[in-house]
Amino acid sequence: MISFVLALVALIVGYLLYGRFVEHVFGPTDNPTPAAAHPDGIDNVRMPDWKVYMIQFLNIAGTGPIFGAIMGAWYGPAAYLWIVFGCIFAGAVHDYFCGMLSVRNNGANMPQLVGLFLGSKARSCILVFSVFLLLMVGVVFVYSPALILKDFGQTAFFWVVIIFIYYVLSTLLPIDKIIGRLYPIFAFMLLFMAVALMVYLFIKQPNIPEVWNGLNHANLNENPAWLGTADYMAKQPLFPCLFLTIACGAISGFHSTQSPLMARCIGSEHSGRRIFYGAMITEGVVALIWAAVSMYFFYYGGWRECVSQAEVNDFIKQFSGPDGHTLIQMFQAPQVVEKVCTGWLGMVGGILAVFGVVAAPITSGDTAFRSARLIIAEALHVDQKKMSKRVAIALPIFAAAIALLYWQIENKDGFNTLWQWFGWSNQTLAVFMLWAITVYLVQQKKLFVITLIPAIFMTMVCSTFLLISPMAFHLGPTISYIGCGIVFVVATLWFVIWYRKYNSNHRL
Repeated sequence: MISFVLALVALIVGYLLYGRFVEHVFGPTDNPTPAAAHPDGIDNVRMPDWKVYMIQFLNIAGTGPIFGAIMGAWYGPAAYLWIVFGCIFAGAVHDYFCGMLSVRNNGANMPQLVGLFLGSKARSCILVFSVFLLLMVGVVFVYSPALILKDFGQTAFFWVVIIFIYYVLSTLLPIDKIIGRLYPIFAFMLLFMAVALMVYLFIKQPNIPEVWNGLNHANLNENPAWLGTADYMAKQPLFPCLFLTIACGAISGFHSTQSPLMARCIGSEHSGRRIFYGAMITEGVVALIWAAVSMYFFYYGGWRECVSQAEVNDFIKQFSGPDGHTLIQMFQAPQVVEKVCTGWLGMVGGILAVFGVVAAPITSGDTAFRSARLIIAEALHVDQKKMSKRVAIALPIFAAAIALLYWQIENKDGFNTLWQWFGWSNQTLAVFMLWAITVYLVQQKKLFVITLIPAIFMTMVCSTFLLISPMAFHLGPTISYIGCGIVFVVATLWFVIWYRKYNSNHRL
């Protein structure tokens, strides 16, 4: 528990100190924001800071800091380090600059920002890339909630239709009509669940792995004694897979598509640190709590407090290998949420569990579709004040989503395929945004190293994953890590050459 407490304190201190430092580097002004300068009653709508913060938090969170942290717990206390350092020095910085640059550029979306600083070719590439990513988010977070909701009556198809109807309404109606009213409530519930579990941890004081007890020993993904029949776990080395598994709790490119939504709703640039940097730190806290909970659940028998003996016997009968270790590996992230909340928090926990595995992903999907509409409308220069024009943009988006959903349902491995590519695409989006911010800081003669280091690191992560993953080149660890070193050298030299050339061309 000591590592958990230190990590929790580090996140808070990081917000208070490094967050203020990052704000100082950017330099907020009293210039009017998009909501003040160009209110349209649809997307540019001024809302109170507390509400914008809550919506921003739920927009970027959903189930990301829960499911990602649960899967990341298999890597042991290394997950703490990535959540803390990734969140403070990469994710929160990424979200803050993305949101504030959008404010400075009349609510510009992520592809437009990339185009401003990396050029039109990068803009065109990231436009297609981001829209496809948002489609994957919407589709991934439709069918799984529908499968859970069918246990309460009706068929999965019925609930898919209901969810899509909600998506259509939240995509087309003014942001303050549905999202502005429901999201603060959902965000409060998500925070309440995390705080309740944190209180339980402090009361229980479980013996969970500490950072100084040996990071690699605690990594169940690479410990043969724990593999049993789940051989796929051996194919997920800590680098780079941890940095893709825990995304929303550390750094996530998806956030760069969401922050511009709230950039259109804040009333002052001085609110940016609390809303953009603060929401990311809050998400890091949620991820940290779930990582600690999951380590107790997986490592030290916490699952025994949440699972009946009948369920244990059934699991052993169906899945357990000779050593019995595969038993806990059969728990998927949604099951962990359900078992932990109901087992530790009782009836209230059961209600929160339903929210965690149903409402949270749905609220990620609706803003994904809304972001896709705005990105496409911005690229085509189509004004969105009239409902007819919003419908014209949204219809093809939902048609493509339905086709992708059909493929996912018909393909037995469709969900896993989409989720794996979503993880890589998500962090690749962050790479583009970090490089764009770095170029902006260079142009403004500001401290660019604060995003240069995360940009190079995430470039290495995403490149190495392509080299080592069975989904892509599958070259093996040795060749993949050599390739990672080459990527580091090339990325660094490329930036140095560009930087010198830029300074040479812009000397006074």
